[in-house]
Amino acid sequence: MERNRRSLAVVVLVSLLGITGCGDSGGDPPRLRIEVIGTRPHDPGAFTEGLEVDGTVLYESTGMPGASRVRATDLTTGDELASAELPAPYFGEGVTKSGDTLWQLTWLDRVAIARDPATLAERSRVSYDGEGWGLCTRAGRLVMSNGSDTLTFRDPLTFAPTGTVTLTNHNNVKLNELDCAADGSVYANSYPTDEILRIDPETGDVLAVIDASGLLPATVRAGTDVLNGIAQLPGTDHFLITGKYWPTVFEVRFVPD
Repeated sequence: MERNRRSLAVVVLVSLLGITGCGDSGGDPPRLRIEVIGTRPHDPGAFTEGLEVDGTVLYESTGMPGASRVRATDLTTGDELASAELPAPYFGEGVTKSGDTLWQLTWLDRVAIARDPATLAERSRVSYDGEGWGLCTRAGRLVMSNGSDTLTFRDPLTFAPTGTVTLTNHNNVKLNELDCAADGSVYANSYPTDEILRIDPETGDVLAVIDASGLLPATVRAGTDVLNGIAQLPGTDHFLITGKYWPTVFEVRFVPD
């Protein structure tokens, strides 16, 4: 019965999103735009690298040597629940919760850190090849980006690689922060643009291109860095998106252009 409820929930969510499902990419992918539902404050000192919502908790990982950290906040109130710093020279990157572990990437350090999701205390570290950019959890596997047009799948317990998929279109993009959505697709910030790509992780097809430009006034954007950070709000077709040093988190929907 529980499995049936979850299946029904996914079907309803796909209908809410109003976007073609994974695997149906024929022709050029549709272009979508941002519809802003609301806003909430964001730490303008946060060089956002990873954003994830799990239940009522918002996890955020930030970068820069000596300023990298991961924190958990209450999604409703914004109150900080836990926080942990990464010592220099580590540069924090993507973050995702998988089971009873919160995984956090580092950029050039080739180290992933396994943390307690409640306290954010470090449990262990594992090494990997290449760069670490974005991270999310889908269907019992971790999905990781490395700044290329290829996604790597990893075991959620050992972090060992289990496969890859390369984009079949939009090649040579630099996939950055990731969100594994409830409909099975992966949303990825395309560095250093204001575009978000919706990807079928089974085939590598880009199913939609989302234009997220113009969210911040030019006078505010001048003092910030690129768009980065995307996380779906559970049970809805709404997403939270923000950027590096942005003073605002936007709650949005993706709608036809």
